Amino acid sequence: MSTKIHAAVDGLGNLARFRLSGGERHDITEAANLIDGMTNVGAVVADKAFDATSLIDCIEAMNATAVIPPKANRKVLRCYDKHIYKSRNLIERFFARLKQFRRIATRYDKLDIRFEAFISIAAALIWLA
Repeated sequence: MSTKIHAAVDGLGNLARFRLSGGERHDITEAANLIDGMTNVGAVVADKAFDATSLIDCIEAMNATAVIPPKANRKVLRCYDKHIYKSRNLIERFFARLKQFRRIATRYDKLDIRFEAFISIAAALIWLA
């Protein structure tokens, strides 16, 4: 059994929130729960996998801008800010730094609560570095 880490980072690439789910679940299933209740959000940047009308409506209900490129098979193509989209690498770089902690990369912990605790510790260490 594998585990996925769903994370939201701020404009500096520091962890704002995270959730765990089963490895077989799609990322978009946790996206709305992850951003729900966040404040002072100017834009939500995500890749094409998150191009769903329900998620975009949730983002716009927060008075934020959805910077998500449309999928090729979308009937009505949406516009998105390509300049802001370049900042999507912040989440990729955060996960690269997080995976440097072997305990997270190999999931040594059996219990989710311990795994979540070490993710929090690793995120704090990344923030301090």
